Amino acid sequence: MSVFLLKRLITLVATLIATSVVVFLVLEVLPGNAAQMLMGPDASPEAVHALAVQLGIDRPPLERYLHWIAGLATGDLGNSYAYSTPVSELVGERLALTVPLAAMAMALTAAIAVSAGIYAAARHGKLGDVGVMGLSQVGIAIPNFWFAILLILLFSVHLKWFSAGGFPGWSEGLLPGLRALLLPAVSLAVVQAAILARITRSAVLDVLREDFVRTARAKGLSERATLWGHVLRNAMIPVITVMGLQFAELLAGTIVVESVFYLPGLGRLIFQSISNRDLIVVRNCVMLLAAMVVMVNFVVDLLYATIDPRVKASDI
Repeated sequence: MSVFLLKRLITLVATLIATSVVVFLVLEVLPGNAAQMLMGPDASPEAVHALAVQLGIDRPPLERYLHWIAGLATGDLGNSYAYSTPVSELVGERLALTVPLAAMAMALTAAIAVSAGIYAAARHGKLGDVGVMGLSQVGIAIPNFWFAILLILLFSVHLKWFSAGGFPGWSEGLLPGLRALLLPAVSLAVVQAAILARITRSAVLDVLREDFVRTARAKGLSERATLWGHVLRNAMIPVITVMGLQFAELLAGTIVVESVFYLPGLGRLIFQSISNRDLIVVRNCVMLLAAMVVMVNFVVDLLYATIDPRVKASDI
């Protein structure tokens, strides 16, 4: 296990280093000047240069990159150009919304998709299977922002059960916060659940055709005991793979839904920072999201080894 874990840790660190280089280089070649954007088009060249020196963006790219990496290692992300606030505070405030939103959406996705996929596989070729696959096809075709608007029209405008947008803050209590995130989480979960349900169904059907399943049935085990005791665990590896990718996508892809529901999350912060040419915020937010994706994949690899020891053995 130690060799397996060491290899995964080396891969994780190498991926993070490569990602930081790519993120820095991509943002460095963007057109425009942050100092000019902050000072306005009528500012004198001397004033723009003075602000660039103050912000540190006049230094060579390699020096700025090393300074940024040193800041990441020590937790010093610098100050926002536009907000004159430490980036760590801005990101921390927004993550307090985005992470719970993505977690709620992932929990709904897993609950709906795994149940629907197992139900469809257990009734392969029957009406229940056809119904689940038909609904999943519709779910894949629906854009989440359009579904979010439908949810607002139904539950906020007509039924008045939920607020149409905004976030009261966790200081107002856990239930009001979760209530404000429920509709956005549902709108995010619909497409992901539709995809995951189809993958779960296919994985369960593949395992149901294995010899050990026929042996379990021959020993007199019921269909339910065979399904839950033998089939599901062996079918979970591709399902967990997709769940890990989906959770990473939910973390990085909430910007549209956050805009629809006017939620002050990390996605909206990135969008606003791009508009303000606040590159230090954009750079740190993108790197944070990339690190989250890498960490999710790392956890998925560890879950592989836990569920199926053959994965661990193949790497040793």
